[in-house]
Amino acid sequence: MRIHKLTISIVLLTALLGLSIACSKKPSDDTIAKDIQTKIAADPDTKDSQVNVTAKEAKVTMTGQVKTPAAQQKIEQIAREEPGAAGVDDQTAVQPDASAAPAPAPAQAMAPPPPPVEKPKPQPIVVPSGTTLTITVGQALSSKTSQTGQTFIGTLAQPVSVGGRSAIPAGSTISGTVVSAKSKGKIKGQGELDLALTSVTVRGQTYNIQTAVVAQTVKGKGKRTAVATGGGAAGGALIGGIAGGGKGAGIGALVGAGAGLVGGTLTGNQQIEIPAESALSFRLSAPLTLPPPAE
Repeated sequence: MRIHKLTISIVLLTALLGLSIACSKKPSDDTIAKDIQTKIAADPDTKDSQVNVTAKEAKVTMTGQVKTPAAQQKIEQIAREEPGAAGVDDQTAVQPDASAAPAPAPAQAMAPPPPPVEKPKPQPIVVPSGTTLTITVGQALSSKTSQTGQTFIGTLAQPVSVGGRSAIPAGSTISGTVVSAKSKGKIKGQGELDLALTSVTVRGQTYNIQTAVVAQTVKGKGKRTAVATGGGAAGGALIGGIAGGGKGAGIGALVGAGAGLVGGTLTGNQQIEIPAESALSFRLSAPLTLPPPAE
């Protein structure tokens, strides 16, 4: 019995002694930290990492920076496999890749370019009603020989401008019509010649125009009257022969109070004669719209 108790005592003493020896062999915190630090510096995957290792009560804490996520995982694995380590707190961070190109900044929406400045379009030229057109007739006209509906041709003697812009250049072709022509033989004791303009050709383009109808009548013993019709006040006038003399040189204009004018010589048999190259003046009874001149 005494031998049995002695045996139990020896066993318990041996166990306590072994436990004490085991505890005395447990690595210190400094040993754990240094060992992990050494392994990190020696491993080819983690040697370039800037890591600081500390241990307290066998709990390992790692701070600093590593170059890649793979290196971070490898460092944590080394710490966890360290003998004596009771836990691992990995506080390391992965360094940004300096070689990687920075992400392009989002493209800013570019403001659309301003629309091109357009030059103002040239505006048409409007020759107003009442504008005087002075023409030089190309053939003789007479109350005796001219026929109603007959066309006569002339050229513009004086240019017409509107607002400082040339509208109808001098020399433009003018067409007119004999509205009425009556000789003494047709109406006893009276000669009559009525004229109006119908078109003008400007820079190769022909435009219809309207002028007051101008009528001149000769009655009795050479008494002449002039009236304007179809356009209100003064419709036209005979200005006389063109400068330098001509068949119409010296022909006077017949003036009536507020009336249109048309002139001519009075023949012995009471006929109205307008020689070729005579200058006649007409007034527009309606505006004339012309395209702007080409620049």
